[in-house]
Amino acid sequence: MFSLIKKWGSFVRFSHTVFALPFALAAMLVAARDNRGWPGWETFGLILAAMVCARTCAMAFNRIVDRKFDALNPRTKNRHLPSGQISLASAVTLCVTSAAGLVAATYFLNPVCFYLSPVALVLVCFYSLTKRFTDYTHVYLGIALALAPIGAWLAVRGASISGREMLEMTLLALAVVLWLVGFDIIYALQDYEFDKAQGLRSLVVAWGPQNALAAAFLAHMAMCGLLLGFGLLCGFRIAYLIGWLLILGCLVLEHWIARRRNLNWINVAFFRLNALVGAVFLVVVAAEVIFQGGFKLR
Repeated sequence: MFSLIKKWGSFVRFSHTVFALPFALAAMLVAARDNRGWPGWETFGLILAAMVCARTCAMAFNRIVDRKFDALNPRTKNRHLPSGQISLASAVTLCVTSAAGLVAATYFLNPVCFYLSPVALVLVCFYSLTKRFTDYTHVYLGIALALAPIGAWLAVRGASISGREMLEMTLLALAVVLWLVGFDIIYALQDYEFDKAQGLRSLVVAWGPQNALAAAFLAHMAMCGLLLGFGLLCGFRIAYLIGWLLILGCLVLEHWIARRRNLNWINVAFFRLNALVGAVFLVVVAAEVIFQGGFKLR
């Protein structure tokens, strides 16, 4: 049983949930700040279920539509579908079941989330097709990931969201888009030669690795500016500022590592540092919301 769970978890890269989940939970905390960040067990459980289902559906769809390219790429040829570890029918079943799970979870959350769930499914799956026709595939993936905090916020607040909250939510979503654009460009460096040969598109292929890395760095610096604005708008203080500085340091280190262009180092930059960015953001937002601004500069 454990080996089966491990196989399916690695198929959809369940470990990569650490990228979207911290921002979704942080959005949930801010949306429920009147109750010190806690929306109740039912809402919390449904948010987690919706998150897991949406991401599982998106990753399964990605593996399905990219299976032929994965079979040709030396880096990905041993993935589950190309190597026959998982059948195409099983992958399609997982994709459809996960999509149904998202719709079901949003039905029990509130009407706004339920009505928007088909739109969310289209957006999170559409990214997998974009590398075939646009260089800005990273932006589409960023938009898909940014649905996580938006969805969590709407799960708590529903239609009763204020103009100020709308601005806060928008700033956070845009920060997530830019964060994703930056680190997905770095990740795409690994497949630069393969994508170029196969006619797959990305900013790395279109602009070259060095120019794309410069764009990624600018995206991450703009993200930091938006995160700072988000914190100021929410009234956060010293804990958030410390976390913001740590995030800035992680991103600078990530770009220093990425410029070495070593595959193992890029994987470190992609996974560990970005997981740390999400974790730090969640912790400091939780501290500010739970203690309601109790951290102050004296």
